[in-house]
Amino acid sequence: MWQDYVLTVVQVFFCITLIPMLIAKEKPPLASSISTGLTLFISAAIFSTLHLWLPAISQTIVGIQWLALAYQRWQMPSAEQRP
Repeated sequence: MWQDYVLTVVQVFFCITLIPMLIAKEKPPLASSISTGLTLFISAAIFSTLHLWLPAISQTIVGIQWLALAYQRWQMPSAEQRP
């Protein structure tokens, strides 16, 4: 049971540390953001099969954040399109 709480605290920490990246102008590469987000969803599914519900939920939130970063990066104009 203690693992549930430790994994959740770690994921909440990652969630908080991603907030500045969501706000910043510069974004990580699109491929990195997508692959990280999808990998986190896979990990969340694994946590849920182990009945570690809190880490599964918090991992899903971090995965959503990474996909939000991917979306923000995708919406950025490319270097050729900038004035």
